[in-house]
Formats: sequence, C-alpha cells, structure tokens
Amino acid sequence: MSTDLSALGRVVMVVPTYNEAANIGWIVERLRRAEPEVDVLIVDDSSPDGTGALADEMAATDSRVHVLHRTVKNGLGAAYLEGFAWALERDYDVIGEMDADGSHQPEQLHRLLEALRSADLVIGSRYVRGGSVVNWPLSRQALSRGGNLYVRMLLGLSIRDATAGFRVFRRETLEKIELASVESAGYVFQTDLATRTVRAGLVVKEVPIEFVERVRGASKMSGAVASESLKLVTRWGLQERRAQLRHALDKR
Repeated sequence: MSTDLSALGRVVMVVPTYNEAANIGWIVERLRRAEPEVDVLIVDDSSPDGTGALADEMAATDSRVHVLHRTVKNGLGAAYLEGFAWALERDYDVIGEMDADGSHQPEQLHRLLEALRSADLVIGSRYVRGGSVVNWPLSRQALSRGGNLYVRMLLGLSIRDATAGFRVFRRETLEKIELASVESAGYVFQTDLATRTVRAGLVVKEVPIEFVERVRGASKMSGAVASESLKLVTRWGLQERRAQLRHALDKR
C-alpha cells in the first residue's frame, strides 16, 4: 500500500551497502513498487562484490534511484551522515534509513510515513506491541533486547527499540540534532540519533514492524561492533548522571 505524500513532501530512503550484490536489486525493486513516489539513495562503500556497479545500473534507468560512492569504509554511521548531508543539500523533506538485506520490509514503510504526520522521528520497532523478529536465534534476540534494556536504563529513554535502523526523520529534526558533532560510527549510531532527538524535546514515535533476518549475504554485526556500542552507551550514561548530579548540587 503506497502512501499519500502530499502532507509530507519529498521523501528519500538512504540505503547503505557493502557487499550487498545479492540483495540490492531485489530490495530497491520492492521499495520502488511499495512506494513509487519515494526516492532511494544507495550509499556504497566501494563494495568489492560489484554492488556499486549494480546500483549505478539501476540509477541509469530510474530517475528516483541515486547512488553515492564512498572511497573509505569507516562505519555505518559515517555512511548515513554522508547520505543525510546529500539529502539535506537537495531539499528533501523526509529522510529515512533502511537496510539493504531485506530485514526491513519496504511494504511496511507506509506505517512509518503515516506516523510521521504527528512526529519528528518514527522508528520501525521490533519491541512494541505488534512488532516481531523472524528467524533470529534466541541468543541474538537476548543480545538485542538486553542492549535496548541497557540503553533505557542508562540513558533514561522510553524508546523500546533505540537500536533499530528502520526509521524516518523530518529534515528539521536532522537539522536540530547537530549531526556535525556525531562521533558514533557503528550500529550505536542509531541509539545516538534517537537520544539526541529525545534530548532536543522532539516527538519520537515507534510503530510495529516484522523484522526478518537476512537470507542472503553475511551479517555486518560483530563482537567489535557490540563492544563499541556498549562502551559508548556507558560513557553517555555516565555523562548524563554527572550532569544530573551537577544540576542537583547547583540547586542546593
């Protein structure tokens, strides 16, 4: 079901890729079919498997598909920041994110876009009522749920799925949360931006999605990525507690 975008304006979904040749054509085709008026920006990190060349072929035949080639692979967050900058420069009103591997289903994008009518950031959530995860082992589910619980406890957020990567922002949201100061590079980038949005006093909504584990290609999640996330969330949480303590002492 495609979305009436008249109230939202121009929309682009940023799709970062690295070695996604088996998936990129399939996922872009599904996205274009589900939401014909939504543009796609593929941000490719010089994939050695030819993903970038496949993206260029799609862009050559579809004016709504665009490609940004990066010469340095320095993290998911950096890829998204370059994609966001590209979209902001071209005056898109709504800028979204989604994975290239099929875990985020384009057919459910309408849920996020419709919710954005009354929000500044909408997250496609696995962990609100109606959300689900398909084909994840219990160990992976425990890691993800535990990580989100840790985020809520340490950062004081009410967001159930702050690590989710299927989301849409209003351009004003990205302009307000100071993207130039973002340092997070890996998957913790998602938590970083969600936290910044909440701290800016903006409205964050979660809508349920069915998250499907990839069936082709290799996951980019690793122990190093999880370690980076844990360290940064802990640092942010301690900074928040120190700020709260200083505020309490100043009021005495």
